[in-house]
Amino acid sequence: MSAYTFRSSRPDHWVSPRPTRDPARRMAIHGPLQPMQPRGGVLARWLGMR
Repeated sequence: MSAYTFRSSRPDHWVSPRPTRDPARRMAIHGPLQPMQPRGGVLARWLGMR
């Protein structure tokens, strides 16, 4: 261990709470929610089948 310490007046970004997001804003940025499981094989995806 080191004897030196680092002090900062600004909180770390990974411990700060994330701002809330409006669902309509999330939809505009990312689009509709997608299922995690793929719907078809590679050929079906290439041909645009669902």
